[in-house]
Amino acid sequence: MKRFLLAAICCILYNTHLLAQLPALDKVEPMNWWVGMANPKLQLVVHGNNIASRQVQLAYPGVKLAAVHKVENSNYLFLDLVISPSAKAGTFAIKFTAKGAQPLVYNYKLNTRDRSANRVQGVTIKDLIYLIMPDRFSNGDPNNDVVKGMRETGLHRDSMFSRHGGDIQGVMNHLDYLKDLGVTTVWFTPEIENDEPQASYHGYAVTDYYKIDPRFGTNELYKQYVEKCHSMGLKVIKDIVHNHVGTECYLIQDMPMKSWVHQWPKFTNSNYHDMVVMDPHASANDKKIMLDGWFDRRMADLNENNPYVQNYLTQNHIWWVEYAGIDGLRLDTYPYNDGPYMSQWAKDIRAEFPNLSIYGETLVWSAADQAFFTEGNKLNQGLDTHLPGVTDGVVKDAIYEALNGKDGWTDGASRLYAVLAQDFLYKDPTKNVVFLDNHDMSRVFSVVNEDYTKYKSAFALLLTTRGIPQMYYGDEILMKNFSNPDGLVREDFPGGWPGDKNNKFTAGGRNKKENDAFNYIKKLANYRKNTTALQTGKLLQYIPQKGVYVYFRYDALKTVMVVYNSNEKEQEMETAYFAEGLNGARKGKNVITDEAVDIAKLIIPAKTTLIFELMPNGIH
Repeated sequence: MKRFLLAAICCILYNTHLLAQLPALDKVEPMNWWVGMANPKLQLVVHGNNIASRQVQLAYPGVKLAAVHKVENSNYLFLDLVISPSAKAGTFAIKFTAKGAQPLVYNYKLNTRDRSANRVQGVTIKDLIYLIMPDRFSNGDPNNDVVKGMRETGLHRDSMFSRHGGDIQGVMNHLDYLKDLGVTTVWFTPEIENDEPQASYHGYAVTDYYKIDPRFGTNELYKQYVEKCHSMGLKVIKDIVHNHVGTECYLIQDMPMKSWVHQWPKFTNSNYHDMVVMDPHASANDKKIMLDGWFDRRMADLNENNPYVQNYLTQNHIWWVEYAGIDGLRLDTYPYNDGPYMSQWAKDIRAEFPNLSIYGETLVWSAADQAFFTEGNKLNQGLDTHLPGVTDGVVKDAIYEALNGKDGWTDGASRLYAVLAQDFLYKDPTKNVVFLDNHDMSRVFSVVNEDYTKYKSAFALLLTTRGIPQMYYGDEILMKNFSNPDGLVREDFPGGWPGDKNNKFTAGGRNKKENDAFNYIKKLANYRKNTTALQTGKLLQYIPQKGVYVYFRYDALKTVMVVYNSNEKEQEMETAYFAEGLNGARKGKNVITDEAVDIAKLIIPAKTTLIFELMPNGIH
């Protein structure tokens, strides 16, 4: 009993302390908006000490205060505004008044939308995505390494679970490196504030939705980063999280209402089993734990059935795209979200930004599981998700099976053939993002047991198959390690910090094998960038024979032939069987060596992938 009373007293004191520290007007979010949006409705979240006791007034032509919502917590008001098409850009006062108290005023700004041609371009099958963890790529501004007042102030490069000091400026300093490699699109793990006590460098435990983490930079710097990318012909993807929020976020520390997050009698993790979402025989309890269970103790599970939560998330994502001109959004932990809300979210986002690309992270186990979450199919119990594409982990697994497995009816290279044969499940499989690894997975060079020939085949398959290819920072210089423990796949890029022994951003800092790997990917990536057949071209694949997998990518301009030998020994192959793809061609240019080759009969070394541009063109 004494222990219970002590806990209750501590809770009261803690909440009293929070209340005492809370300013009369702490936050208004979104802090600004734009005229001319497709949706005229805007819901402002106002947070401040007992703000609900005040009356709200505003007067501005074309802006109507449609409703004022008081909720369980008197420290919040939710204001519904309607911004008519006739409203002009400008600033107006929102007044919060109470009898006998000094009025509180927030000057709200409506901006004009930026209609520049190179904003919000969208990411397509013509692109190559490069994934970066900002904390681990390059430290461009040592002045923001430690920020006073934040909960984690340590900087320990010798620990995989501490901050290392990488930042946005560091990436900006090396955009030329990415451009040279053949990258067209840059994706960061989340760069918004994660002010958690420890190990929050990854970015997936947001504590301020509208603020770049100050250890990475500022909102203004992020916008400059996007603009610099666009000026160099690069696109930008922003990583966003619908499912969960860091427990130090003010929306959790002082929740608007209990239903803001999913509540449990005791801490309950998600069971992480996406199958129950689609299983017609699933237990209701299994499904509830999957969708409503918390991802982690420091990541509160948001209740996406709550309309206030829905408005908050959707408006935040619209705000960032409009503010910075982002080209695409990667949606973290997509299967854990509420399906109907995510469907409406996609429609709302695309209504504002028709060219914006969105794709969901779906680390599932079959093509059917992935297709369940994509738009335009009949699999999702009558729900159209309006999600164009997903992260194609099934193709990733099939590539590794082709590289490491033994030839069989559905094993080895036949697995890759079989997975691509299921593309009928998708409305458009070319909108899936294909990849070999990321920040949560073992690196490709380690997965192929540091076999350099297999490594090159992995990238040859990745950069010539259908879909939008994505690679992970450092793969091009043979960075390695396994995901268990996961910190080891998040090592710093050598040369990104002053004083690093080797600077692998330069040829002189790389060894011979690393330079060879870099140049191989550079050659193939830039060839893909200039070859529409590998972008928008059709795919013609053949059943693997004796462990040799052959496919063609073609359009009216070019035909590219890809031949992969999955065997441990070289194979000799006559190509007459592939007449449909060859379309009379007998010679091809080796894309890597630029050598003209007679392709009537080929000798393919073990575990090697050969890529030929047919001379003359094949299929038309």
